[in-house]
Amino acid sequence: MLTVRGKKSIKNSCFYRKFLMFLVATYISIEGAPQALRSSGASVVAIDNKIEQAMDLVKSHLMYAVREEVEVLKEQIKELIERNSQLEQENTLLKTLASPEQMAQFQAQVQTGSPPTPQMAATPGPASATTLSQSATHSSGPSA
Repeated sequence: MLTVRGKKSIKNSCFYRKFLMFLVATYISIEGAPQALRSSGASVVAIDNKIEQAMDLVKSHLMYAVREEVEVLKEQIKELIERNSQLEQENTLLKTLASPEQMAQFQAQVQTGSPPTPQMAATPGPASATTLSQSATHSSGPSA
């Protein structure tokens, strides 16, 4: 079962319950019919029609569920692209604000794969991009 965000699973389970009831009813109507009817051509056509209806129902429901899932995934991709762009801008800003010593230390840590040292975290330097963006958004214009 495809689950498209919490509420859809209830809708899907309702659909599947109805679908199973339809299949059980079809099975009972086939099994409960007299042998002469089951072997007749009309009964075979009726059974084929019911099977075809069930398959069409499943197909249409699955196509609907897949379309919904595609829409959700497209939205997630859009959000991730936006987040990636923000992070790239922040990274560029941080690179421009970092001193050459900080950049050299960072490059050395990247090459060795070691975590940042407390010395680097405590090294006084220019304000971070987050601090700059927050101060820019909170200021409402030139001060007097």
